[in-house]
Amino acid sequence: MDRLNREILRLSLPTIISNVTIPLLGICDTAISGHLGSELFLSAIAVGSVMMNVVFWIFGFLRGGTTGLTATALGAGNSGEISKVLYRALTIAFVAGTLLIIFQDIIFKGLWYVAGGSDEIKGYVKEYFTIRIWGSPALLAVIAISGWFVGMQTTFYPMLIAILTNVINIAVSYSLAFPLELGFKGVAIGTFVSNWLGLIVATGCMVWFMKGKILKCTLANLLKGNWWRYFSVNGNLFLRSLFIICVTMGVTAAGARIGNLTLAVNIIVMQYFQFFSFFIDGFAYSGEALVGLRFGEKNYEMLKKSVSRLLQWTLGMAILFSAGYYLGLESMTSLLTDSDNVISGVLELTLFVSLIPIISCWSFIFDGFYIGITDTFKMMISTLMGGIIFFAIIGIDYYGIAIPIDGNFVIWTAFLSYLLIRGLYLALMWAPTLKFKVERVSM
Repeated sequence: MDRLNREILRLSLPTIISNVTIPLLGICDTAISGHLGSELFLSAIAVGSVMMNVVFWIFGFLRGGTTGLTATALGAGNSGEISKVLYRALTIAFVAGTLLIIFQDIIFKGLWYVAGGSDEIKGYVKEYFTIRIWGSPALLAVIAISGWFVGMQTTFYPMLIAILTNVINIAVSYSLAFPLELGFKGVAIGTFVSNWLGLIVATGCMVWFMKGKILKCTLANLLKGNWWRYFSVNGNLFLRSLFIICVTMGVTAAGARIGNLTLAVNIIVMQYFQFFSFFIDGFAYSGEALVGLRFGEKNYEMLKKSVSRLLQWTLGMAILFSAGYYLGLESMTSLLTDSDNVISGVLELTLFVSLIPIISCWSFIFDGFYIGITDTFKMMISTLMGGIIFFAIIGIDYYGIAIPIDGNFVIWTAFLSYLLIRGLYLALMWAPTLKFKVERVSM
């Protein structure tokens, strides 16, 4: 294995490991709430977690934007800019987190309207949301720090932060819920506490990584500089996140409109998409780090070589997952549910599930490349275009236009079309975009 492949795996594997720990936390929270004596607690945490995830997903730009800007600054050898990017991201994280706390009632009402839960659990969901929202500044700061680490060419520390934070969350939530008998409230408090302890862990990782050196950035230096570029990069990522959320919620809403069985089937199919994303994201993060570094160094030959090698890894991973889904879908689905009707519904979508990795992988990996060169506008445009196609196809079925296709087939045709448009657009625009960026830097 040559040096570049080793570098790709060094960056990719820790990200994959940390991604796989994410559902473990959800499973443990579900297990704890499922033993509190009422199914209402389980439903409340499920709805509350989705609401909180939507909030924090919107602020995902704090990771991606920070990675791209840090990697290019590192490649250029600009230590001052490396510090400035981090402190700007942390400033936005704390300001945004504080605003979430201040406007929590308005935010909750809006999310509750979208979530559409029953009145029976509304009080519990509100309690869970109100407690967890106080961890927002810390969680957003950890997202920013993790992005900065990836830009600094290490994914080990983000992995360590994710694992330790999840372990703390599980331990504290269990201790508060049962030994200290706080029950449902204890689960929410445990997650809130783990957010702030996670920030302490992240800060400790930074100190260790920097070997005790302090990243200096005066207030005057923080305020001056090209803020337009910073907000342009992150603003596009913010809009992109909104479009992705709209499509994801569109899949759920369209399935629910057909019926509960279709909704259950689609939840499981979406799990297969998310599971694949845990793995392919590892290579996308490698793309962000390596492309950003080479672009900052102006080492365009190595940049192109890194892109080529990452595309090979991406194709190999997609083929492996597609084959696995095609051959083992029935066995895997049987582990997730014992409902014969749901299993049959999933198996009817075997072709769609098998195509998910092959079609979706290109949008993931090219997102990483574009973040590396900090051209997030095209990422936003690709997601907007894909979203328009998705809702146009869904609309064909929704408005009763006669088509000889089952309703759920329409949903997954729309979703795969959305993914295809995103990846195809980014792939076609990559060469001219890179050429333009290189010529602009060389001027």
